[in-house]
Amino acid sequence: MVRSAIFKEILSEIDTREQELSLGDTSLIQQSGIMIALLQGVLVRIKEQVRTAGFADAMQEIEFFKEVKPLVLGKLIYYNNVYRIETTCPVRGGKLYRKYFEGQLKLLKQNNASQLDMDFYRYYRSGRTDKDADYFLREQVHYTTVLDSFYFEMDSQYSTYYDHLVARFIAQDHTYIYLLSRIDPETPVNFGLLDIPEDLQWTGTKNALIELIYALYISGVLSHGKIGIRKLSLIFQSLFKISLGDIHHAFHRMKDRSGKRTLFIDQLRDSLEDYMDKDL
Repeated sequence: MVRSAIFKEILSEIDTREQELSLGDTSLIQQSGIMIALLQGVLVRIKEQVRTAGFADAMQEIEFFKEVKPLVLGKLIYYNNVYRIETTCPVRGGKLYRKYFEGQLKLLKQNNASQLDMDFYRYYRSGRTDKDADYFLREQVHYTTVLDSFYFEMDSQYSTYYDHLVARFIAQDHTYIYLLSRIDPETPVNFGLLDIPEDLQWTGTKNALIELIYALYISGVLSHGKIGIRKLSLIFQSLFKISLGDIHHAFHRMKDRSGKRTLFIDQLRDSLEDYMDKDL
């Protein structure tokens, strides 16, 4: 969660504009165009802020390059993806329409597949923080560890290389959900534009959330059971701004628990029954 007041204000501005657009009657193409212009302006502003004021300490610098800049840039990449995809869509509705978005989803998965073996990808998705100083402090990246040549074209005073990778991960997650919503109309198209409070957090354990996700998935109570476990997991991770890592592995560990295996579900039932008893 972002702590610096100036950066919280900027991110709140973005959230507010997204909310306004989601409540209006503009098309997705128009919404994307507006957000692209806004986010480009925000990137210029925060770059100037970094140039003139710098950072109070290493923790603030890590926060900026791990959470602030990637979020803004990631959304910019996402909205640009939406604008490009929507403006090149050949038809509206029908089999060709669905085939077009399925093709876009296939391309996204192919691009994402190249990252699955990256050490940094696993580091970021697992929610680790032990190497944040190596990844998110400027001038800490050694050229021997960099694979993409675009690093050498970056402004070293405004980039750590890895902040750009995080932005790409964020954009891919949002684009994935957007494409699924186009393929499956039951999913809201404006998922990325929902008014989600910045301070909304999952304060239970990751295993508890994974247990809840699997319970909802197995019970088939969402979209008549047609929503996949990966899609459902991404929605919850995006909603609560949390990384759950490999949920399949975590679930299989739960199956091997001794005694009660549905600890969180049991806790929910007991809490609800206690609350009901108080109202008697």
